[in-house]
Amino acid sequence: QVQLVESGGGLAQPGGSLRLSCAASGFTFSNYAMSWARQAPGKGLEWVSGISSDGSYTGYVDSVKGRFTISRDNAKNTLYLQMNSLKSEDTALYYCAKSRDSLVRGNLRQYNNWGQGTQVTVSS
Repeated sequence: QVQLVESGGGLAQPGGSLRLSCAASGFTFSNYAMSWARQAPGKGLEWVSGISSDGSYTGYVDSVKGRFTISRDNAKNTLYLQMNSLKSEDTALYYCAKSRDSLVRGNLRQYNNWGQGTQVTVSS
């Protein structure tokens, strides 16, 4: 069965960096687009970034453009999110999600498998 396991979260200072990873198994990773989504305390789930199946296309929500970089290693079945210049408003539980196909979409209904999440806290 599909498994998505996130790691790399933790506590960072404002302006700092973290790198999230998502180890995928149970499906042909290179056939599917992948995304990161997040849920801040008291708020709904928000799509953050996505990458096409071959890595040729990436997309970001406006609030993280220029600060976050999504990437993938299809040989290692792993998705990444490099987060730089972190802000307090980036504090959230971050989820890795598998798309239903190879294309990046910002609609969360497009994603049919989710990891358990990794907590990112940005605070001084």
